Amino acid sequence: MGLKIIGSGFGRTGTMSTKMALEQLGFGPCHHMVEVMQNPAQPAHWHALARGAEPDWAEVFDGYSAQVDFPGAAVWHALAIAFPEAKVIHTERPEEDWWASYSATIGKFFRHRESLPLPPPVAAVFATMDKLLIEGVMGGHDKDSAIAAYRRNNEKVRDTIPKDRLLVFTPSDGWEPLCDFLGVDAPEGAFPRSNAREEFWALFGGEPAFA
Repeated sequence: MGLKIIGSGFGRTGTMSTKMALEQLGFGPCHHMVEVMQNPAQPAHWHALARGAEPDWAEVFDGYSAQVDFPGAAVWHALAIAFPEAKVIHTERPEEDWWASYSATIGKFFRHRESLPLPPPVAAVFATMDKLLIEGVMGGHDKDSAIAAYRRNNEKVRDTIPKDRLLVFTPSDGWEPLCDFLGVDAPEGAFPRSNAREEFWALFGGEPAFA
């Protein structure tokens, strides 16, 4: 199949809502972190990448026509090269808004990952993601490092991807810019909204009491 859409925006920039919207528009299934948790074929690819293996991106994303969110967003540049016909959707929000959401969800999860009652297969997945994302992308858990990484990524996308291949987007923009960019008709109804803080923690049995 090959990816038709590459998502370059960090998690907590509306990626779940964008995944739902793309699938509603017919660009599914759309790869997302939940796919790594739920698709038994996925973890091995990311374990191999964490060990330094050279991935076959067509194999990693076999069966998917779109990708948003981590871990794919951590390797968007490689994906843009591997799938040169794919369009790039860059989800983005103001830095402080992103940090407030990230630190209360993804950041908090990884700070306390080893203390959470995760099933062994899920724990193994996120041990890999710790190496790929927290060490490899964020450079640590602190705010300054995370925001600097977020800013660098936003700037690199704009500097690297040609304008006619790129849409900088947030779900609050609604259907029109996304559908215009993809050349499809806008559907009836509101743009999907999902993955609030409570929904994020529901994936792991509820938010822990840790700060």
